[in-house]
Amino acid sequence: MSPEPVVNPERQVEAWLGRLADERQASTHTVAAYRRDLAKLLRFMQERRLTSFESLDNQLMRAFVAAEHRGGLAAKSLQRLLSSCRSLFRQLSREGQLAHDPMLGVRGPKVRRKLPQVLDVDEAGALVETDSGGKLAVRDRAMLELFYSSGLRLSELVGLHWIDLDLEGGEVRVLGKGRKTRLVPVGRHAVAALRALAAEQGDGMRPESPVFRGRGGAPINPRTVQLRMKTLALQQGIPKHIHPHLLRHTFASHLLESSGDLRAVQELLGHADIATTQIYTHLDFQHLAKVYDAAHPRARRK
Repeated sequence: MSPEPVVNPERQVEAWLGRLADERQASTHTVAAYRRDLAKLLRFMQERRLTSFESLDNQLMRAFVAAEHRGGLAAKSLQRLLSSCRSLFRQLSREGQLAHDPMLGVRGPKVRRKLPQVLDVDEAGALVETDSGGKLAVRDRAMLELFYSSGLRLSELVGLHWIDLDLEGGEVRVLGKGRKTRLVPVGRHAVAALRALAAEQGDGMRPESPVFRGRGGAPINPRTVQLRMKTLALQQGIPKHIHPHLLRHTFASHLLESSGDLRAVQELLGHADIATTQIYTHLDFQHLAKVYDAAHPRARRK
């Protein structure tokens, strides 16, 4: 005899979050974000004595969005909230637990996308070539060169092991979002810096060992990387908020500026949706506009 279907909304949410973690290999941060979003929806339903997701329709969902907006939730957070609800409803529909789409025609406020800050070529060069001195100098140089050379996320860099690197071939295999792996080229300066780090580690460098180590040989703490970058930027007098993702943005912007190949940049960054990568086309246009204003005789501004 088959078990009775799960109809309690709280249990349906927990069952779906469990699938995200187990079947789709979603990160703990992603699952926690979905849980916070859907807790808002469950509270909204409790306040209105709605006992199932079948009770929801597009008018109620619009009321839900309006209430959250009045409560001070920003446009970007509202869009993520609606995305969480859509994902849940799609799964329930696939499983036959929801006969209609409560989100039909429901839209959140438009998000004004903020362009990421990037370093120019001179600033990037000054940062990655910093000689921090002392026993951390070799490690620091290798981290910065790899960030700028390959556009890695912070989590990808701290999770690297020597077995993931092919210094002869100039490649690195990284584990990205959704536990998807991708191969990324490693530039010659980064290869040289990594070879220097390997020589420094000597006999302690084994294939399964972390490339960037913290205390006791464990992988370096992400917060340590952030603080080191901030310190090195201050030493170089770079007047910008320096963080690991800034070098990822810089990598993407400089690559797109030189190649114009948006699809290649998408692959290298590991973006599932090219719309995420398209923000760098706006940065590229800004660069071209500055060149135009500076060079065209009819465009110069007094």
